Amino acid sequence: MRVKKVLEEFGGDMKKSEDLLKKEGFEKAAKRAERETSQGVTETYMHHSGKIATIAEVFCETDFVARNEVFKDLSHNIALQAASMGEKDILNQDFIKDPSKKINDLVKEAILKTGENIRVGRVVRIVLGDK
Repeated sequence: MRVKKVLEEFGGDMKKSEDLLKKEGFEKAAKRAERETSQGVTETYMHHSGKIATIAEVFCETDFVARNEVFKDLSHNIALQAASMGEKDILNQDFIKDPSKKINDLVKEAILKTGENIRVGRVVRIVLGDK
């Protein structure tokens, strides 16, 4: 019903409607930020060259979400991002698969989809020597 109301409000303009609904969703995600994140995964990624490895901690509220595909994809993308772009200020980096989004946007989208608070913990990038 909310989608229908927003579409009517904007005269059927899909882009404006989508922008408003995303904004409302991100505001809901911000309300979840205070909830404890004691579950999660430690995702690892090894670049195909074998010379770069990453480890990323990603936390959520329950073990059910930690096993969810949305959460697993997010964790993998964070580890992949760190391998490609480095771990410094990772939440504010442009996502390598879609530069119109920041990593923080991916986290917020996952929060909306799962209904739980999600937090990125430590992210480490390791450059390995020649083999």
